[in-house]
Order: sequence, then C-alpha cells, then structure tokens
Amino acid sequence: MLMLFFRTIFVYFIVFVTMRIMGKREIGKLSVFDLVISIMIAEIAVFVLEDMNKSLMDGILPMFTLVGVQLIIAYLSLKNEKIRRLFEGKSSLIIENGKLNREEMRRQRYNLDDLLLQLRQSKVMDVANVEFAILEPSGKLTVVEKKEPAAAPAEGKSLFRYEGLPLPLIMDGKVQDENLEKLGKTRFWLKSELQTQGIKEFKDVFFCTFDHRGKWFVDRRR
Repeated sequence: MLMLFFRTIFVYFIVFVTMRIMGKREIGKLSVFDLVISIMIAEIAVFVLEDMNKSLMDGILPMFTLVGVQLIIAYLSLKNEKIRRLFEGKSSLIIENGKLNREEMRRQRYNLDDLLLQLRQSKVMDVANVEFAILEPSGKLTVVEKKEPAAAPAEGKSLFRYEGLPLPLIMDGKVQDENLEKLGKTRFWLKSELQTQGIKEFKDVFFCTFDHRGKWFVDRRR
C-alpha cells in the first residue's frame, strides 16, 4: 500500500509536468489532436498504477514520447498552414449574415438543439439577434450579435400571453405545437403569418422562432 501511495504521487507529478510542458495554449484550446494526447497520457498513467509489477519507466517513456510528438507537431503547425489544418481543423460558419448555414451544420453533424444550447451558454437567447456564429475546432461556439436592438412592442406591452425566451415554432420543417399553445395560437395563425412572408407550407421552413415582442426569425429550406 505504501508503494502504491508513492507511485501515485510520483505519477501525478509526472503527468503534471507533461501538461506544463505542453503549454497553456494547447491545454486551453484542446483541439482533437491535443485531446487524443491527453487521453493517451491519462491511460498510460492508469496502466502504470494498476500493475505494480510494471516499471515506472514503462509509463514515463511513452508519456514523454507523446509530449515530444505533440511539441514537434505544434511547432510544425506554426510554420505550415496545411499541417495546422490537418491536425487542428478549421472553424465553421454556422450562422452567416444572420442566416443558418445548413450545409455546414450537416457536415459537422451539428443540430438545432446544439446551436440553441451553445447560444444560451453565450447568453444569446434569440437566433434573430445573431449576425455570425462560428464553431471553433475546439467545439466552442463564437457568437457575434447584430448591432441593432430588437424592436419593442407598441406601448411597451407584450403581444401574447407568453413572455420569455423566443419560442421555436418550426424545427426541421415540423411545427412545435406545444410552443404554439404557450403563445395561445394555432397552426392556422402560424400559416397565415408565414404566408405574409411568402412561405406557403410549413415544410418549406427549416427553423422559425417567435418572441412576445413580435420578432420573427425564419430560415427557409433550400
């Protein structure tokens, strides 16, 4: 037990040193390549601790080998853009000029629920307020909001009984009936409103939200 205790402390400091060698930038952004390195180092550390008959060098050597590989590739990435794109990937525009880029969302297997979740994490409650949304290689969503403020309803009163976050009324061409109920509205009302915007069928809409101030966001299928 005493040997296991000291081995654990020793391995902890070895892993700590390897993380420090990798640098703040690599740990902070944690690209796919850095994530793989980190997972492998953690697995090697556990492997050494589980088998007391294994020499510590059986763990230390692979750990520092991985760190060496990581440092070499990080250095080459600074010098060569193609290598950087190969190992780190590139950013993806999910919203561009206020419009959803569905092709890129499909390519990244990034759905509407993912988008709404990360927008809320960025303290953005309405897709209609977003000018650009960029999915970074680390998986983080960078959001640039529109400059113009949202229009307020007449006389400062809510248009509907529901007051809160913008409600998705159509997602992937399907009407969200429970959200219509929150507004106290029907599919007939929704279809009439869409027709005023030149949209005939619900299936022609990829994503649509509406808030209590009367602000719409409609993204059509292409």
